Amino acid sequence: MARYTGPKNRLARAVARDLGLKTNTTKLQRRLGVPPGQHGSKGTHGKPSDYRTQLKEKQKVRWTYGILEKQLHKYYVEARKNPKATGTRMLQLLELRLDNVIYRLGFAPTRAAARQFVGHGHVLVDGKMLNIPSYQVKISQTVGINTKLSDNPIVKLALNDKKLALPKWLEKQALVGKIIREPERNEIEGEITEQLIVEYYSR
Repeated sequence: MARYTGPKNRLARAVARDLGLKTNTTKLQRRLGVPPGQHGSKGTHGKPSDYRTQLKEKQKVRWTYGILEKQLHKYYVEARKNPKATGTRMLQLLELRLDNVIYRLGFAPTRAAARQFVGHGHVLVDGKMLNIPSYQVKISQTVGINTKLSDNPIVKLALNDKKLALPKWLEKQALVGKIIREPERNEIEGEITEQLIVEYYSR
């Protein structure tokens, strides 16, 4: 499947937000306010149009969760079927992706690393190996990583991260986590204005 393989900091600079794509953000923080491209901030003129603002917000979510345009649109279509606010439901569906849950549990330093762990068969759902990063984890299901992976230096570093704040919709014990409920809107980080994405797809 097609994936962006270019510089990750370029994506973060394009939306002027740290998207959590890299573990070391020292270099990014120095240039976060400078748009990518040959001319940097000189290449932008005037007030951005509504379309540009909506597009930028959509791209921010796409790059944050590491998904393709077609995938994000499918989440939007699915979210419209729910009586809840479309934007909130769309973000909930993204948060309940298996790769994102692995990342939120602190088993991987980035979502890209979590997706790789899933794809390589290192992740267990209800005790059984599952290698589909987009799998929608359900309430009361357990999610864990293979004990062999606990010796991985990247995993060790992630597990020892004292800054990690476990979301309240998750429980965790050793190498196993559990989804106790769906995430609420205020528990989804990232400074996302989901209404702009809904407006983009509603055009």
